Amino acid sequence: MSSGVWTGVAVAGVTLAYALCSRRLSSTPLSSAIVFVGSGILLGPVALDVLNLNHDTAPIITLLEVTLALVLFTDAMTIHRRDLVTGGFLPGRLLGIGLPLSIGAGWLLAWPLLPGLTVWELALVGAILAPTDAALGKSAISHPRVPALVRHGLNVESGLNDGMVLPFFILFLAAIPGTQYAEEGVAGVFWRALVLSTALGLLVGGLGGRLLQWSRARGWVTREWRQVYPLALAAASYELAVVTDGSGFIAAWVAGFAFGFALRRHRTGNEQENPDRTGEFADNLGGLLASISLLVFGAVLLGPALEHLSWRIILYAVLSLTVVRMLPVALSLAGSRLRPPTVAYIGWFGPRGLASVVLGLLVVEEHVPGVELLGRVVAITIGLSVLLHGISAVALAERYGRWHEKTAATRDLREGTPVPESPVRRRLGPLDKPEM
Repeated sequence: MSSGVWTGVAVAGVTLAYALCSRRLSSTPLSSAIVFVGSGILLGPVALDVLNLNHDTAPIITLLEVTLALVLFTDAMTIHRRDLVTGGFLPGRLLGIGLPLSIGAGWLLAWPLLPGLTVWELALVGAILAPTDAALGKSAISHPRVPALVRHGLNVESGLNDGMVLPFFILFLAAIPGTQYAEEGVAGVFWRALVLSTALGLLVGGLGGRLLQWSRARGWVTREWRQVYPLALAAASYELAVVTDGSGFIAAWVAGFAFGFALRRHRTGNEQENPDRTGEFADNLGGLLASISLLVFGAVLLGPALEHLSWRIILYAVLSLTVVRMLPVALSLAGSRLRPPTVAYIGWFGPRGLASVVLGLLVVEEHVPGVELLGRVVAITIGLSVLLHGISAVALAERYGRWHEKTAATRDLREGTPVPESPVRRRLGPLDKPEM
């Protein structure tokens, strides 16, 4: 039997096993990310050698790219314009101030700790590890005892920062000789990967949303195919950008925005179902693919990286999850009148996940000079985030929630500011809680 068949059997087996135990595990610190990453390490070359990058390069790259494109599309689709207007000071500060500061802090901190990397390779480390992934700490974002303002802010930040970091990533990659983007030059990358891809995403997403609402108004589309429609739209935006030498990820992200906006703006008068539910199937599929991608990450990146640990890599990973995230958050929230426990809570829950995995692997595929060290740093940081954010999510959400309830009972808190209800990215269900 070929290695590819055994890989499929192993991945299916881990998915089935977790599904059977998902209810029991949902109330424990053992998150789905920990299970899938840990299983990946076991299945990788450091243990059973069932899943190996040398054997399965093309399928692995395709899986990760498809997953990120779908997640970018569905994440952007759930964001409402009001999320950044009404009560939106928190995500606005985190994205407009905190995100650039995090990229810069990660870049500067890598300078003394990661010798041997060029200035632009150091910048790539900062950009790759800047976006957060709410799925790795869902309890921290979805827990009902956490004030709505904090849940809303972290949710919107996580939905937008992976797409916002893409221009930085692409421009940094274009500055490194020998990469695909470097061949076009910074000017070419700007026009093709940023401007053209954005325009294609707006066109595909906006037109796709209008056509779907037009079809729904006439009763031409079934509920089942309406759930499939976003998948095809995400694929179309991604592929159109790729064939024009642009960025498929940016196009998919922008298309998600335009599609969600078109659904809400052109909602028909007799429509009974919330337009946001159109993306439920795509959202859940993205969650499944993201879990499988974390398994692949554990096998092909984290497992091998664990064999080449150094104090510099470990120190950078720890500082990346603390100083590089928490200090920019604190600076971005200065003057917001949020209490220190809230600032610390928001700063801690910035887990690194799917976007960092895919961007890191894309750099590995580009064969940049410092790729081995860069890949190890990214892998160890994400692995540490999966572990620490996963096991702390439930306990810290409960503790912070109790503090907020107790304090709010005696004084007026900025944390109690009303915010609009916004859909939380499910990734196979909020809080990982199954149906009763």
